[in-house]
Amino acid sequence: METTANVLVGLVAALHAYFLVLEMFLWERRPGRKLSGFDAAMARATAPLAANQGLYNGFLAAGLIWALIAEDPTGFRVQVFFLICVLIAGLYGGLTTNRRILMAQAAPGALALTAVLLAR
Repeated sequence: METTANVLVGLVAALHAYFLVLEMFLWERRPGRKLSGFDAAMARATAPLAANQGLYNGFLAAGLIWALIAEDPTGFRVQVFFLICVLIAGLYGGLTTNRRILMAQAAPGALALTAVLLAR
């Protein structure tokens, strides 16, 4: 179960690294515009906000990577902390911005958190 938990944490970290790239560097290009549904003018206008959001996603990814390489009990505690952060951010985003965020962010975070807790 520990291996499964670590794989899920790694996948959530990779997902948030992808969000960083998408929001910080590809927001005004096709992938970012497809995600947001914005036209070129709106994508340009919201690019600074998206970049800021991408930076936060990068911090989540970095924390999860740290959690995977840290020895226990630190690694376990950091995994739980950052996965709770992912879950809360996903719930908030899904409830206030776009329901798709619930499946793209909150659900993977909840699944990984559940696996981490069960592996303990």
